[in-house]
Amino acid sequence: MSIKHIILSLAACGGLAACGDTLGEQALGGAAIGAGAAAITSGSLAQGAAIGAAGNIAYCQLNPGKCN
Repeated sequence: MSIKHIILSLAACGGLAACGDTLGEQALGGAAIGAGAAAITSGSLAQGAAIGAAGNIAYCQLNPGKCN
């Protein structure tokens, strides 16, 4: 994997911290970021979306004060 892919992936993962107000918004936002990261790294879009959605929901539920 090239350094470009690594940097772009890390930048995309930073977007996971941007939570939505509802569970659906959190899932949708995470799925979009995950699919984008998968596209950048030539991965599976469906897996990226699923991992991104799960990661964003978990982060937002565990850290509600950081999701304003």
